[in-house]
Amino acid sequence: MKKLLLFLFLIGMIPISNAQQGKSTKKVKITGKVFDKKTKQPLEYATIIFQDTAKKRSVTGGITKADGSFNIEVDADTYDITVEFISFASQKIKAKSLVENTSIGNFFLAEDSQSLEAIEIIAEKTTVELKLDKKIYNVGKDLTVRGGTVSDVLDNVPSVSVDVEGNVSLRGNDNVRILINGKPSGLVGLNSTDALRQLPADAIEKVEIITSPSARYDAEGTGGILNIILRRSKLQGMNGAITTNVAYPLGYGISGNINYRTGDFNFFTTSGYNRRDVPGNSETFTEYFNGDDPNTFLDEQRNFDRIRKGFNSNVGVEWYVNKSTSVTASLVYRDSNNESSTTNILTQFDSGLNVTNVSSRFDPEFEDDKTIQYALNFDKNFEKSGHKLTMDFQYESSTEDERSFISVDNVLAEQVATIESQDRILLQTDYILPIGETAQFELGYRGNFLDLNTDYLVAFLEDETFVPDTNLSNVLNYREYVNAVYTQYGNKINKFSFLLGLRMESTRITIDQVTSGDFDKKNYVGFFPTVNIGYEISEDQSITLGYNRRIRRPRSRFINPFPSRSSITNVFQGNPDIDPSYSNGVDLGYLNRFGKLTLNTSIYFQRATDVFNFISEDTGETTLLNGEEVPIIRRTPINLARNDRFGFEFTLTYNPSRKWRVNGNFNLFQSYNRGDFNGVNFDADNLSWFVRINNKVTLPGSIDWQTRLSYRGPSEDAQNKRKGIFSMNLAFSKDLLNERASIAFNVSDVFNSRKRQSESFTDTFNSDGAFQWRERTMNLSFTYRFNQKKKNERNGRGQNFDDEGGFSATP
Repeated sequence: MKKLLLFLFLIGMIPISNAQQGKSTKKVKITGKVFDKKTKQPLEYATIIFQDTAKKRSVTGGITKADGSFNIEVDADTYDITVEFISFASQKIKAKSLVENTSIGNFFLAEDSQSLEAIEIIAEKTTVELKLDKKIYNVGKDLTVRGGTVSDVLDNVPSVSVDVEGNVSLRGNDNVRILINGKPSGLVGLNSTDALRQLPADAIEKVEIITSPSARYDAEGTGGILNIILRRSKLQGMNGAITTNVAYPLGYGISGNINYRTGDFNFFTTSGYNRRDVPGNSETFTEYFNGDDPNTFLDEQRNFDRIRKGFNSNVGVEWYVNKSTSVTASLVYRDSNNESSTTNILTQFDSGLNVTNVSSRFDPEFEDDKTIQYALNFDKNFEKSGHKLTMDFQYESSTEDERSFISVDNVLAEQVATIESQDRILLQTDYILPIGETAQFELGYRGNFLDLNTDYLVAFLEDETFVPDTNLSNVLNYREYVNAVYTQYGNKINKFSFLLGLRMESTRITIDQVTSGDFDKKNYVGFFPTVNIGYEISEDQSITLGYNRRIRRPRSRFINPFPSRSSITNVFQGNPDIDPSYSNGVDLGYLNRFGKLTLNTSIYFQRATDVFNFISEDTGETTLLNGEEVPIIRRTPINLARNDRFGFEFTLTYNPSRKWRVNGNFNLFQSYNRGDFNGVNFDADNLSWFVRINNKVTLPGSIDWQTRLSYRGPSEDAQNKRKGIFSMNLAFSKDLLNERASIAFNVSDVFNSRKRQSESFTDTFNSDGAFQWRERTMNLSFTYRFNQKKKNERNGRGQNFDDEGGFSATP
């Protein structure tokens, strides 16, 4: 198994020579063997490190083979030699002169309880760290997402919810900025929803929930920021984990995160391949008001048969130039091949609900997504702790190619194709300067430069030739350049902490509608102040208060004036006149620990202006359906005057014993929309709520049983009512091979109840709809860990001043 893992890791790496230092260019070969002192068995993958005796830094090294032997080439010189293996006490040879080919003999390493602590620790349970501007959830052994995806993990994190279509919301707000390791990432690609469903869950180390972002972060995202941190170890030698899984409906995959450090180089990769069937369905029943004529009805049923296939890899190397400086180069590659067959059955009724016509539409879509991203990071730590300079460069290129040939009543009739290409460049630098023992000053720059081209084709079959429809087909070139500078100052005075910041972002947008010849530019500058305050009442209690100003920029799809169709009766059309939306938010948080019970709660308020709302309206146009004219309904975004959102949430964690853990998250929010558009009033008040409960019990035989219940309350706006959604997930897990492996079985949506049911009301039609993106699934996964062990408890509960001028608390 270890040979296979090493091979899979190395084939994804570009070989990089170890740094060589020495006074001579003569090369000598050093040999020897390493054994387990107790069993006398050879130790494979033991690490041999050669250090410069003068500079006390690693020069080169290597690992042992299956028989415990090593053969390493070094410059002729004098070295300190260290032989080590995870969970074993290391052995050292001081000032060994190596001027010719030499065998340094056999080494017998003994197990060492202290060395066991050097094993990479994988948390058994999810824990939370509280900082001034964010909450950090360290993802533990969550059984309900074993063998799953990042999207599954996010749906289990407090304050976060993922709807039936995979859209991510933070405390009920779907305008969330998603980052990977603190930056926009090619792992997310053009479509973050689909990408998150393909990233393996086991690759995640922690998720940062940033509801009150400091000035360091982009101002984009009125709901806040989700920062997904991937696993990476810095221990000598090799460690990591591999997970394989099979699922029903048909699915299978393999993923792994592997680190190998030798000397001053740390190689890492997070890679995975998965293939899964995702069946879904929807139904819409619409009543059309025909004025003086009798009302008519249309029933549209859609069945989705999707196949998702994708490979993704994040491969890189970190070079520790010296004790204070490191350079990291990484490559992200993502390749997805998706198939989706959608069958629409349209049934028309007269006013007496008698069937007047039935037709079918079959849409087989093939989609290819590719992303490649190159990144380079420079990290310099100065002599004083916390004094730091970082610089980042990132280039990303993505393409998305969707094609389908649509049949109507079993006759080939239509071709639809969408080709998107995107180039993105990121430039960033951050400088942190400690002032005294508790204060620090920070400033930085970030530039995001995006170029996106969308080529949309709709063609109808005429005389055995596809003829493009010029009213639908279009080409859009969209460019968005954002330059930002920020500064912030933080300090801690006794139990009081504060972090004050200001960010300025200059945005330049170019909209080139090639088809119509329209060309437009938009330039705007925004200032975004942030205030984060914290007070430690006691060791177990703390209060935080945050204020921030945010922006929501319209995406290219929101701006494109040409319609795209989900069916012949429903279109989505962008609005080129839509403006960005700004919001101001306040968040008051409280943390308290009562023995085995931990309470983390907050009250928040946000006011947004020019908010985006999606309205449905009759276009006044019709389409022929078997000789009958059917109205075409358009869905489009508009700016409404104002939205006020009040909310309250709390998370409770209770640990009655080591074998029983319960946690719950509750979020209640009231939303007020105020605005008019085209003479229509869209005022709406909506009270909604969300609750999630996790219960984990260890059964006899050390079998872990986890149950997750979630319910999203009903919601309402000016045109729509949405019913509540209940779902339940169930999982069992058992550790094997002395905790080096685990097998898990989970069922997602046990009762097949995760469906969105809604009603829409307008002056010209009413409709009832139901949508289920994914039906109930079952998954069996197997995880094998090498040179890792689980950590069942996390004892740290203290608070400390962190790099961002705040404090952290770990319950």
